[in-house]
Amino acid sequence: MTIAVSSPVFNEGDQIPRRFTGDGVDVSPPLSFTGLPEQTAELAVLVEDPDAPSGTFTHWVMWGIGPDQSSLGEGEVPTGAAQGKNDFGRRSYGGPYPPRGRSHRYIFEILALSEPLRLAAGASAADLRRAAAGKVLASGRLTGRYQRR
Repeated sequence: MTIAVSSPVFNEGDQIPRRFTGDGVDVSPPLSFTGLPEQTAELAVLVEDPDAPSGTFTHWVMWGIGPDQSSLGEGEVPTGAAQGKNDFGRRSYGGPYPPRGRSHRYIFEILALSEPLRLAAGASAADLRRAAAGKVLASGRLTGRYQRR
């Protein structure tokens, strides 16, 4: 099953506005998601850059989002949600900030889970993926691009 993920500030494959990057305010963009299975117990969010020079770079890890949530506002961390550690070493959203000169893709992924994840604060994207194995009811992605000049 696929979750439809969208944003009012960029479309699939489009440039992510500077405001939502490390060159701007560095706040997470608003996201909407539809098509969640009725059995969803919890949602999780991952934002990753597969084009980073040293391999996939994690920009955001969040779980514990209630199944009644159908969107995230700009910079929103819902009550009860937990954030893991991104590859900047912070427990927060870290916006796109690629090396100058080349466009990178940023994948905003929403996971609908059959049961809550029991993760320690500061868990990594790999920890989340391991804990979510066998519990993903549906997922969806929105891919944006960003290039520093």
